[in-house]
Amino acid sequence: MTQADPKLIFITLLVELGVAAAVSTSLGRSTTFKNALLAKNRTPKQTVSLVAMLCVPLMLGVWIRATVPNFLAADISFEATILLGVLIGPLAAMGGGAAMAIPAVLHHEYWALPVNLIVAAVAGVFSRVADPEDVWSFSPMIDLSIYRWVTRNLRHPSLDRQILLLLLITAMQFCTSMLSRFYPHHFFELHSSNWWVELAICFCAPIIVGIPLKIWNAMRTERKLEEQGRLLMEARLDALQRQINPHFLFNTLNSITSLVRSQPELAREMIVKLASILRMLLKEREAFVPFREELDFTDDYLGIEVVRFGQKLQVVKEIAEETLDIVVPSMLLQPLIENSIKHGLEPRISGGTVTLRSRVVDGRLLVEVEDDGVGMAPESNGPAPVSGLVRPGTGIGMKNVRERMEVLYGKEAAVEIVSRPGRGTKVTLLMPILEAGAENWSQAGREALGAANHLLESAVRAMTRG
Repeated sequence: MTQADPKLIFITLLVELGVAAAVSTSLGRSTTFKNALLAKNRTPKQTVSLVAMLCVPLMLGVWIRATVPNFLAADISFEATILLGVLIGPLAAMGGGAAMAIPAVLHHEYWALPVNLIVAAVAGVFSRVADPEDVWSFSPMIDLSIYRWVTRNLRHPSLDRQILLLLLITAMQFCTSMLSRFYPHHFFELHSSNWWVELAICFCAPIIVGIPLKIWNAMRTERKLEEQGRLLMEARLDALQRQINPHFLFNTLNSITSLVRSQPELAREMIVKLASILRMLLKEREAFVPFREELDFTDDYLGIEVVRFGQKLQVVKEIAEETLDIVVPSMLLQPLIENSIKHGLEPRISGGTVTLRSRVVDGRLLVEVEDDGVGMAPESNGPAPVSGLVRPGTGIGMKNVRERMEVLYGKEAAVEIVSRPGRGTKVTLLMPILEAGAENWSQAGREALGAANHLLESAVRAMTRG
C-alpha cells in the first residue's frame, strides 16, 4: 500500500478500536462462543467453532480492506491472530491466522500468510509460559500497565508477563509496519515515516488486543460468580438435608438398642427397615425426587415408628394418583411426620393418627401432614409464607423444611400450620409442579450399605445369643 496520510491513519486507528469492541461484544452474546471460550477442558469441536466464529467475520474484513479504497480499519487480523494465540494456543492460532490471510493472498499480498503464522506461533508460545490470569488481566490501558509494573518492581523486581506481552505486541506491530513499508504491494499494515505516528500505531495494537480481553474477562467473571452461586446453593441444600439424617438415625438406633434384648425379632425388623432407608439416603440423589419415591421412603420410616409405638400409632393415606409422578424436594415428608409423632402424638397417652394427603390444586401440588395429637398454643397458629414459618418447640426438622422450600421455590411456595390445642395440627405445603427426572444409583453407596447391613445383622445375632 502507499503510505497513508497521518490524519487517515489516526481515523483508522480509532475505527479499529470500535471494530474490536463491536466484534468482541457481539461474539460475547453468543452462548456457543461463551461456552467454548470459557470451557476448562475445551474439546476439538469447541476449538474449531471458536476459531471459526472469530475468524469468519474478520476474513470478510480483510477482503473489504483489500477491495474498498481507504477502508483500512476493517482489517484487524493481526490483533485477532494474537488473541487466538494467547487464548487458545499456537496450533489454533496458526489455523485461524492462515484462514484470515487467504483474502490478502488472493490480492497478491503474499507475505500475509507467513507473517500471520509467525505471529500466531509467538503468541501461542507466550500462552504456554504465561499464567492464564496474566492474559485475562491484560490491560489495554498502557500507561496504567507500565505504572503498575514500575511500582511493583521498585518493591520486588521481577519479570512481569503482562509487560512482556505488551512489549511483544508492540515489537511485532513495529516489525509488520516495517515489512509493509519495504514491500507495500505484497503486504499490508499501517505505517508512517513520522515517528510519532508510527509510535501511535505501535501503541494502538496492544489496546486493540486488550479490549476483547477486557470484555470477555468480564463475561468470565460473571460466569464464575454464577458458578459460585450455584455451588453455594448446592452446599446449603446439602447442609440442610444432612441436618435431618443424623437426627432420625440416632432416634432409630436408640429404639433398636431398647429392643435388641427384649424383642430381638422386632429389632431385626427395624434394622431391615433402617437399611432400606439408608439405601435411599446413600443413593445419588438430586434436590428433587418423584413423590412416589418420597412416599416409599416414609413407609419405611413409619414402619419403624409403628414398631416403636405399636397400636398407639395409626397411619392414613389419602394420596391422589396424579400426584405420584410429580417431583418434590427429597426428604420432605419425613421431618413433618416425625414432628407430628414426636410433638403431637407421643405426649398423648392414647397415641393417635397421622394422615398424609396430596392433590393438585390450581396447577400446584398440595401436600398435607395432619395429626390428632395435643396440638400447640394458639399464638403459634396461623398461615405463614415460607419465609415466615417458625414453630416453637418443633426442633430442627420443621425449620429444615421451611428453609429448603425457601431455597428451592422462593415465593412460589407456601407453608401453612393450623393447630388446635388438644385436637391436633395440620401442616400444608403448596409448591409448583415440576416434571420428574431420571435418578441414578451410586454403586459405591449400595456396596457400602450392603456391608453396613451385614454388620448390623451380625451384631444383632451376637447380642441376642448373649
